[in-house]
Amino acid sequence: MEEIIQEKISADHLLYVSLKYTKTCDVIINLLLRWKKMIETSINEILKHAKKRKKIPSIPTNPIGQIEAAKKLFKKDPNFQDVIEMYEMFRKVEELRKERIGEFRKNVTLKVFYLGEEININLDKLKIYAEKLEKFISTTKQFLMT
Repeated sequence: MEEIIQEKISADHLLYVSLKYTKTCDVIINLLLRWKKMIETSINEILKHAKKRKKIPSIPTNPIGQIEAAKKLFKKDPNFQDVIEMYEMFRKVEELRKERIGEFRKNVTLKVFYLGEEININLDKLKIYAEKLEKFISTTKQFLMT
């Protein structure tokens, strides 16, 4: 849990401090990568805990299998499912086609082309992601405490 919290603190700093002052798409990309690492760590801890509690027979070795196993454990939690979908995009963000819009301005936007869609990642979108991740972390914390 400690590592997850550290990642969250770093991500929050990127969102609320670095992005506020620099307004560059590089900060947005770094924030998405930080969130990716935080979700990855959470999924690994969830699966270890689930195996220990005998909720799953074994931990899949490949990332796709781990994502599917985590989805099954929390199939009734819509926020958890949303975060997993976000995570799948975050995993690919480095190799996706991106456009930078309005850098160094108030309305900085990173346009990402994912699964045939244009996703405009701006400050408002990042705040929505942050709220979902906040709920995700509290869900993870509750699960790991049981």
